[in-house]
Amino acid sequence: MHWSYALSGLLGGFLVGLTGVGGGSLMTPLLILVFKINPLSAVGTDLLYAAITKLSGTLIHHRKKNIDWHAVTYLSLGSIPASLITLSLAGSRWHQESFRGAIRYSLALALFLTALALLWGWRNLYRREDTIKLAKEIPYKRPISIVIGMIIGSLVTLSSVGAGAVGTTALLLLYPKLPLSKIIGTDIAHAIPITLIAGMGHLALGEINFSLLVNLLIGSIPGIWLGTQLNSKISEKITRPLLATLLAGIAFKLVLN
Repeated sequence: MHWSYALSGLLGGFLVGLTGVGGGSLMTPLLILVFKINPLSAVGTDLLYAAITKLSGTLIHHRKKNIDWHAVTYLSLGSIPASLITLSLAGSRWHQESFRGAIRYSLALALFLTALALLWGWRNLYRREDTIKLAKEIPYKRPISIVIGMIIGSLVTLSSVGAGAVGTTALLLLYPKLPLSKIIGTDIAHAIPITLIAGMGHLALGEINFSLLVNLLIGSIPGIWLGTQLNSKISEKITRPLLATLLAGIAFKLVLN
């Protein structure tokens, strides 16, 4: 067992359980920048890692009744078709050198968007009561959920990033009456089908490192359990801005490299 991979998986799983964010936004850049994994292999492996890790997290949240399955359904109506379309459009271009560079830049863009989404969600935590008053002012909540799901599905398929922070922020805005623990559980559940579909697409292209995947999962499964147990005890007003700053820094490093 490669302990550095397992410890990375533990950190990623813990952050996903705690905040709903970190499976792709931290793990993929870590694999590329620190462990020097091929970008395509890093994205593909991280997608399957996220799917399996979030499945275990979903089981825990389901037992705690922390998932709004109606919200999961509407997001999935957009994200699953978008993921399939993105895979089919990419096609043979996955292995072109220019496309590898495009993935690196799309990852950096997704990280910037994730950091902004985290900060926006963090800002809304301070205005929770005002946000709840706006709930009746969103007349097209379901179609908007589908459109946001499409954006998330495309981002996740290309870069493995976006399901956590973008999804969590969308849920904060569209379903403000949901408690934060339920928003995190709903976001984790929604991420499973898109990360699995996108991951299987990368598997078909031969872009999965199975040894790496197993080592990451050894750490991530206990990590997400621990994070889920603590997510109601540690304030997101602390974790979200710190995580956003870290992701923005990683994005800059990806662009500079």
